[in-house]
Parts: sequence; C-alpha cells; structure tokens
Amino acid sequence: MARESQTFAFPEQRKEPINDAAHVRNAIARFDQVEDVTDAERDRAWKRILAAADKFDVEVSERSWRELFKGGKHRS
Repeated sequence: MARESQTFAFPEQRKEPINDAAHVRNAIARFDQVEDVTDAERDRAWKRILAAADKFDVEVSERSWRELFKGGKHRS
C-alpha cells in the first residue's frame, strides 16, 4: 500500500498521479487546480512531484509550487 501512495502527488486524496513522465507534467500543469488541500500538503506533494520529475527526466523550471500560482488561478 505504501508503494501505491507514492504514485500520487496527493496520496491521501488520491489526486494527481505521478507514475510516469506524462503524468508528472500533467500534475505540474494542474497543480493550481487541486482544491481542499493545505499548504503543508502542497509542500509534500511538490516534493513528490520533484522526485518523480527527477526519476522520469522531466525538466521543472519552477523552484516552488507557489510560482505556479503567479499570474494564474487565484487561490481563495
């Protein structure tokens, strides 16, 4: 079960699968659309995404998930 939870950026909610390069890119693109999660959960999810990006050789230009919200969807 622990291994399965590592395939999601947000394992508790089973949101944003990150089991291959395409899913990692999608998780980054949709990161600002994930609702009902705390900033602490976003911090942990971002670390999982970066680890998966490294594993699948996906380039990530943002250093923080907070950069994904600049000029994009505003969080309330």
